[in-house]
Amino acid sequence: MQRKPERIAMAVACLLLALAATKGAEPNSWALKPVVRPKPPAGSASVNPIDAFLAADHRAKGLTPLGPADRRTLLRRVTLDLTGLPPTIEEQEAFLRDESPDAYEKVVDRLLASEQHGVRYGRHWLDVLRYADVDERMVAAPGIHFWRDWVIRALNDDLPYDQFVRAQLTGYRTTERTQMSATGFRSRKEPRPDDLFALGLLARGAVVRDGKDAGELSIAAVDTVSSAFMGMTVACAKCHDHMYDPIRQRDYYAMKALFDPLVVRKVILATPAEVIAEGRALDEAERKRAEVEGPIEALIGPYKKRLYDERVGMLPPDVQKVILKPERIRSAAERKIADDYFPVLRIDTDKILAVMSDADKKRYRDLRRRLGDAPTRRGRSSLPAFWTVEVDPKREAEPSYILTSGDPERPEKNHPVEPGWPFGPKKPDLHEGRIEAFSDWLTAPENPLFARVAVNRLWQWHFGEGLHKTPSDFGELGGTPADPALLDWLASEFAARGFRMKAIHRLIVTSEAYKRASEAPSSIAESNTASDPTNAYLWRFPLRRLEAEPIWDAIWSAAGGLDIVVGGPSFDPSGGRGGMRGGSSAVRPPAVGASIRRAAYMIRGYSTSRDVVPVFLQAFDVDDGRVPCPVRTRTVTPPQALFLMNGDAVERATERFARRLKDQSGGDLAAAVDLAYRIAIARPPTPPERDRCLAYLDRDPSRLKGLAWLLFNLDEFLYVR
Repeated sequence: MQRKPERIAMAVACLLLALAATKGAEPNSWALKPVVRPKPPAGSASVNPIDAFLAADHRAKGLTPLGPADRRTLLRRVTLDLTGLPPTIEEQEAFLRDESPDAYEKVVDRLLASEQHGVRYGRHWLDVLRYADVDERMVAAPGIHFWRDWVIRALNDDLPYDQFVRAQLTGYRTTERTQMSATGFRSRKEPRPDDLFALGLLARGAVVRDGKDAGELSIAAVDTVSSAFMGMTVACAKCHDHMYDPIRQRDYYAMKALFDPLVVRKVILATPAEVIAEGRALDEAERKRAEVEGPIEALIGPYKKRLYDERVGMLPPDVQKVILKPERIRSAAERKIADDYFPVLRIDTDKILAVMSDADKKRYRDLRRRLGDAPTRRGRSSLPAFWTVEVDPKREAEPSYILTSGDPERPEKNHPVEPGWPFGPKKPDLHEGRIEAFSDWLTAPENPLFARVAVNRLWQWHFGEGLHKTPSDFGELGGTPADPALLDWLASEFAARGFRMKAIHRLIVTSEAYKRASEAPSSIAESNTASDPTNAYLWRFPLRRLEAEPIWDAIWSAAGGLDIVVGGPSFDPSGGRGGMRGGSSAVRPPAVGASIRRAAYMIRGYSTSRDVVPVFLQAFDVDDGRVPCPVRTRTVTPPQALFLMNGDAVERATERFARRLKDQSGGDLAAAVDLAYRIAIARPPTPPERDRCLAYLDRDPSRLKGLAWLLFNLDEFLYVR
């Protein structure tokens, strides 16, 4: 859709203001300078411009790039990269049979078209956007998976990145949010119904403390949006002006003011008939419970009143006066006093039982058993729901302030702020909405941060490290990119291709840089390492350990029990036991014959009372979603080895894998060994490997389980090379 001329002018003006604001902020004002498309250097035999830039770096540094990886290695690499799943034997054979010049490109196109691609890259984006199924007092927890599923579907549909971002900020993909009727009446356009779920990004930040809004939605929005889409550490200006970048504390709270009017709203996801049926079911459940709850209340009521009166009598006279006053006529101060004393006056069941007669105790327990058999849906609905956000007109009319120490309860009312954002115009046009104005500026092709930050993340997810090493910090402390010209060429190409992420994925994985071998002869390795010890210029493909999710998926893919259905609520591999801190038993293996979902759908989050993130994910460096995670920590630790050697889930997976090998090989152990290697690591065993495996099996099919265990613990299984 054609962008409004005034919006383009506004974006350009913003850039000029940004440049003025950052004058003298060298060396890193590069991130705010306009993206100027550089010409690819000459001298590369590859038709891919990426290789032209890297070839120039190799010549300048005296580096000798490695040749291409073998076809099996390359197939495993790109399949795990683009879908998070290992290639099947059928896919391996089809690729090896295809001798056409574009055989690899056809594989890439197939993988990008797979719905598993969105699952893989959705997980990457959700790390950056701090997705969590559970967080302390998170309002939007019920139904939050609909946001995750929206992200996955958007990536599978190749939704342009600017629309991907705008929808999550405003609920609209387009910058045109109003329409004119034939009679000259302008009205708000109806957003796409499915983009309701995109607003989970903002709703996720709402929390409740002490029964009221904690005021953290807008703070979470600033911290997440600025780091994810601007690549700037705006959150560092929460309590004082930024120490290194030209971001003032006032800028932080001006950006917070964009989101201050937002409140969460619950949306029931059901048809009218389903809503009516649910209401009738709740009425029936209420009636059946009331038949038992009435006698229980009549039994315990006198005991409860006696204990309550005794406790009230122990309070100071002024507090007794407040407590005895009917709630509806208490002042605000009195309501607070009553709330503070509520825990003291609460009468728990064990206290009531302690003063009951033996006969009443017996009757009480009988009634409780009857109540346990009654429907338990009282006050709760089983209908699916989703928490979205909307602008509260009352909040929109209220001023925003700088907050002392970032505490929503301590506004500096002598320091009001107007809505705005860092590097933006001093007086933005907010007539279509605060967030709408910001999103138009943010996603404008002229915005130098927008495309640079995005393509740097895509590059990072393919090579393990971005061209700019700190993907969420393009400021002073972030340094400069290894190849600024290549980054700018990718950013300009991204905008030229309509912000289509799949086009950039394809461009990267079809480059010679991506297809290079990872292991170098010692002579080349020594020379190159001396000039480029960190492989910043990709003279070889970087050896990388798989993340937690593809490890889990590869294990269960080999076992034959992986459910690849896309979408749906997250699952808890502990079987809902939670609460366990440490120990491999926190991951419960699936029952015999049961399927298990991809790890992208495994529950994650945070609670002070229990471990939410399964121990398996914790062991393999998965964050809990409390803060944005631009780069996962990559460790090699004993718990990882212990899980793969002794974990209950691996134990069950090896049983399944062994049974699969036995069934598909027809009892031929030599064929079973060949099959095991091709399934687990996408290549046949070498002759020495085959001989050692057969010697280990010693004609005993029951030992196939040990062979399966061995393959799951190979470095080659855990690493992409």
